[in-house]
Amino acid sequence: MTPTNTRPTPTRQPTRTLIPSPALPHVGRTPPQPRFTWADLLEAVREAGRYPTTAEAEHITRVVIAALGSQITGDERVALAHALPRSAAALIASEPPARHPSPAAEFVESLIPHLEGATPATARWHAGSVLSTLPPLLGTPLTTRLLSQLPPGYALLFGKAQLTPHP
Repeated sequence: MTPTNTRPTPTRQPTRTLIPSPALPHVGRTPPQPRFTWADLLEAVREAGRYPTTAEAEHITRVVIAALGSQITGDERVALAHALPRSAAALIASEPPARHPSPAAEFVESLIPHLEGATPATARWHAGSVLSTLPPLLGTPLTTRLLSQLPPGYALLFGKAQLTPHP
C-alpha cells in the first residue's frame, strides 16, 4: 500500500555567503537627484547671457554642455553628469570624450559652427553664459575637480579667476 499524501523531504540548500560589493555611491539605488532642474539651469543661463527667450538660452545651453561633455573624462565626467539635471546629463553622455581636452580658445572656436551667426566673441559670451552658471549649482569641490582636468583658460569661462602656482 502506497501512501497518497506524502510530502517530499526538503533538501537542504547550501549556505551562501554574501560578499558585499565595494562602496560605490550609486550601485543598487537611484543616483541622487540634482539640487536644481533643467528649467532652473535654463533660467540661470537666460539671465547670465541676457537672452530674450528661454528657447534661445536652451539652444545655447545644449550646444555648450554637449561640447563640455567631450572635454571631461573619467570620474569627473560621471560626477558632472550625476550633478546635472537629466537633460543636461544626457548631453554630457552624448559626446564621446576627447583623448585630450582642447585649449579653451579651441573649445570656444568649436562652438561657432553650432551657433547661428556666432563669431569668436559671441561664442565666448555664450560659453561663459552657460559655464559660469555651473559653479554655484555644482559646488566648489566638483568645479575645482573639473577645472583641474581642463587646460588653462577654462576657469574664466566658468567665471573663476585663473590661478597659477608660483615657481
